[in-house]
Amino acid sequence: MSSATSDREVNGNQVLTLDRVVIRFAGDSGDGMQLTGDRFTAETAIFGNDISTLPNFPAEIRAPAGTIPGVSSFQLHFANYDIVTPGDRPDVLVAMNPAALKANVGDLVRGGVIIADTADFTKRNLAKVGYASNPLEDDSLADYQVHAFDLTGMTTEAVKEFGLTRKDAGRSKNMFALGLLSWLYHRPTEGTVSFLESKFATKPDIRDANIKAFQTGYAFGETTEVFAYSYEVAPAPMPKGTYRQVSGNLALAYGLIAGAHKAGLPLFLGAYPITPASDVLHELSKHKRFGVTTFQAEDEIAGVGAALGASFAGHLGVTTSSGPGIALKMETIGLAVMTELPLIVCDIQRAGPSTGMPTKTEQADLLQVLFGRNGEAPVPVLAAQSPSDCFDIAVEAARIAVKYRTPVIVLSDGYLANGAEPWQVPDLSAIEPIDPDFATGPNVTKDGQEIFHPYHRDPQTLARPWAIPGTAGLEHRIGGIEKSKETGNISYDPANHDEMVRIRQAKIDGIVQDIPDIEVDDPSGDADVLVLGWGSTFGPITAAVRRVRATGRQIAQAHLRHLNPFPANLGQVLKSYRRVIVPEMNLGQLALLLRGTYLVDVHSYSRVRGLPISLSELAIDLQTEIDELAQSQSPDRSNTSVGANA
Repeated sequence: MSSATSDREVNGNQVLTLDRVVIRFAGDSGDGMQLTGDRFTAETAIFGNDISTLPNFPAEIRAPAGTIPGVSSFQLHFANYDIVTPGDRPDVLVAMNPAALKANVGDLVRGGVIIADTADFTKRNLAKVGYASNPLEDDSLADYQVHAFDLTGMTTEAVKEFGLTRKDAGRSKNMFALGLLSWLYHRPTEGTVSFLESKFATKPDIRDANIKAFQTGYAFGETTEVFAYSYEVAPAPMPKGTYRQVSGNLALAYGLIAGAHKAGLPLFLGAYPITPASDVLHELSKHKRFGVTTFQAEDEIAGVGAALGASFAGHLGVTTSSGPGIALKMETIGLAVMTELPLIVCDIQRAGPSTGMPTKTEQADLLQVLFGRNGEAPVPVLAAQSPSDCFDIAVEAARIAVKYRTPVIVLSDGYLANGAEPWQVPDLSAIEPIDPDFATGPNVTKDGQEIFHPYHRDPQTLARPWAIPGTAGLEHRIGGIEKSKETGNISYDPANHDEMVRIRQAKIDGIVQDIPDIEVDDPSGDADVLVLGWGSTFGPITAAVRRVRATGRQIAQAHLRHLNPFPANLGQVLKSYRRVIVPEMNLGQLALLLRGTYLVDVHSYSRVRGLPISLSELAIDLQTEIDELAQSQSPDRSNTSVGANA
């Protein structure tokens, strides 16, 4: 929490003005922490703050109650200026039980605020997580501002008029906590009341109990004298426009619809539910009116197979999954490479290998999507850098897939998929149309006759014609067996195969003509160190670079959205800095590619903890790198990895 910049008095309470706050709600996975955080976020977005969120929850539907593995949390960072991460150390922790306190108190800033529900701090629950004594009563939390209330007891007392069981009444304690925090940070309340009225419209007792708990929590804040201050964070200045809160998966779904609309194509999604990609399927299933067809397949292979079949029939075929599902889809993606049909494959990455940690984030599928197929099977790969950028990257994927008749991989991850931020609703008329350019007639004259050759390519893009089955005169065969380079007939000719392999690679390499040069943020032009990122590391890198520059040090930053092919100027950019550092949530996959492609001694900064890279750690490590380089007499050419101790 930033220091107060001014104070005033409202209804007898001192109000401090802050520029930013990080709040983490934590409790059992059945305590409604995700809903509580989401509602606080929605009200904060409506108020006009810039926001960034980090939901963090167990993979199990109902993890063991009262245990640290069963803790679910939701972190919100809101500010009166542009922010790019959910923050890595909360200023305020709302802990609904001992497990939530123990799992999260280590992240809390010194002097931070703890609001704890004492109802669950029983001997049994304390012992379950290894507390020998009650931390709310001993001195172990002396470094923090502890506010311990019987939130559950006050909630059940407030809603007893509705005749609920004690268990059902207690379930509204998250709304009591939300009301208290809404008062403490001067959040609007009308939206949450309307939300509860709608969500529980068919359950009037539950609806009324939740609203009463929420209002009672707010009133408790107004009347208690426990808090010395309440706080205000002013709205953030933003360009004029219409804004809404958007998560990465929601933005990705909207971007796919926009891409199909701009191409004038119906959208077909074939998918099998998997965390954290399922929300894309859920969202697209709501939009039949926009020409969207969704097919929940019996498995991953059926999902991608159906999507490729839809592309053959003239749709924009899309499939979504996460790492384990992408592994199963690879054979069909290879078939899409061979048949040269448009296909969008969205990989919402999670921690692996195998089932791994389904609800935790990671960036370890890069090499899989680039090289995880048999034979030479190149595909373009794009990566979104923020939740709202998922919209733009989906439109870009549609453009490349249709223009070049190729499967395109879109990389997101759990951090982007579930995280939220304000999004300026784009002007769709400003998005360039995408021409599917379907084949409509013969394209070759042979022996005086006009005929159709399905592999007669566009000389500029090397894309083959896209002929919808059933079009008179354009009958042709496709399949996984190698084709003659012109006629599309099956061919085992060695020279033809060699040529087709090189043509397919050249087609993907040629996409670079549509990719803008990578831009480097180097304000002074004097930096020796360049930090290069991809995907969701954009937020932590940007925040860390701001901190480094605030110390007076020079540092440059660049970010990749196109990972295959790379921007044309990337090699030149890398070679213009004495040191290049690549932070990734894997063991250095992009760094490996850059070293092999450009023969540049890229330093890898790896973190694979299932969490976003800590901006605080990264900022400190970058400062160390800059200082060490400044002390050296010559550029460091050693093959050093910036490991966990950097």
